[in-house]
Amino acid sequence: MISKDMATLINAQINREMYSAYYYLGLSAQTEAMNLKGTAAWFLAKHGEEMTHALKMYRYLIDQDSAVTLKAVPAPETVGSVVMEIFERTLEHERGVTRSINDLVDHALTEKDHATNVFLHWFVTEQIEEEATVKDVLGRLRIFGDQGQSLMMIDNELAALAQQINQAAATAAAQ
Repeated sequence: MISKDMATLINAQINREMYSAYYYLGLSAQTEAMNLKGTAAWFLAKHGEEMTHALKMYRYLIDQDSAVTLKAVPAPETVGSVVMEIFERTLEHERGVTRSINDLVDHALTEKDHATNVFLHWFVTEQIEEEATVKDVLGRLRIFGDQGQSLMMIDNELAALAQQINQAAATAAAQ
């Protein structure tokens, strides 16, 4: 069993993950309205990933005989209507999630909570991937621009990435 402090912190992270899911759902709707179908599909796939993260933490708390305490999820903030800005804000958001995961790891280490520390390693690795993906998209946007054919190329790439994310999720769910 984990400490009450650790359970409280993980419950707070579940709320952050739910907010992230909500944030990405909002960006999916926004980019859908901008007629960026591939980008919208990618953000919708990210929504699903964030829900999966929250449920992993939920399951961990239950497996550790700790209470799950759900709180209200605030509405996501509005992000600008320029694709570059949307991805810049997305990177800021992911960096905030990384900081909160790192804080959880630090707390687990302070408590010598080895089980939670090991459990959180998956999330640390996941955050490296999350940030790298967004930085890659931003790099392409900075090189090629966020209009016209360049934007269409990036939108198509994001559609393909969304398919990969969804296929990986389906495979994991089947196991």
